[in-house]
Amino acid sequence: MKIKRAVNKILAKTNITIQEKTNKREVLSLIEKLHPKKTLKSLIRMGPNGDGGYLLPDDLENIEACFSPGVDQISGFEEDCSRAGMKLFLADKSVDFPPINLPAEKFNFIKKFIGYTQNEDYITMDEWVNQANLKEDSDLLLQMDIEGFEYFTFINMTLSLQKRFRIIVIELHSLHKLWDEEFFKLASAALEKILQTHTCVHIHPNNCCGVDKKHDVKTARLAEFTFLRNDRDILDEYQSIFPHPLDFDCTEKEPLVLSEDWYHQAK
Repeated sequence: MKIKRAVNKILAKTNITIQEKTNKREVLSLIEKLHPKKTLKSLIRMGPNGDGGYLLPDDLENIEACFSPGVDQISGFEEDCSRAGMKLFLADKSVDFPPINLPAEKFNFIKKFIGYTQNEDYITMDEWVNQANLKEDSDLLLQMDIEGFEYFTFINMTLSLQKRFRIIVIELHSLHKLWDEEFFKLASAALEKILQTHTCVHIHPNNCCGVDKKHDVKTARLAEFTFLRNDRDILDEYQSIFPHPLDFDCTEKEPLVLSEDWYHQAK
């Protein structure tokens, strides 16, 4: 301890910091909880065959609305949700208008970021859904790609709202930083909260950003996760075929296959 205090005292006079490393057992425990499970409903693809398309269970009947924070250059996923009979709600402060091929009356767009506070630039998920004037007990779908703010957003979201989302599709960022103890605390808190009400049913690594390997564990830096609410038809069996036949690379970079560390291996 004396040596550590002495080193920290020296480093305090410089711009150098020491990152505390997460215990490998903790990282592996979290990853294991995220191993995708099978469902009675087969997976379908919503959106294009590439970036902006996602796999989710064919369990869309009676979902009243899709909430999609984070507007990209492609809105094929949201268009497919509209064709499935859902109302659409989109949000993003960084664009003036979503690039969506639907009549204006078919969707609602707000020029705000989704986050953990309320001001002229940000709105919370709870406030956003409250403003939508939907049925109080209807099921919803959430597709989220908000550049790292997903962790803060889920920690801030009420469980009552989280339970309303039958399906949650999230692009999780900076997964290679799980070895940084401070980031791990944030990410694991958000993911453990999601796992209170939902189960992971699919993971697709985004090949835009490569893979990181630490302590013999390979992790895609960016990956798309699909969660299904626990009261739906989830089996006590694990998905074991990756990539799924409906998976497509997100970019033209080298293809990236989900590491075996991230799905269940039969013993």
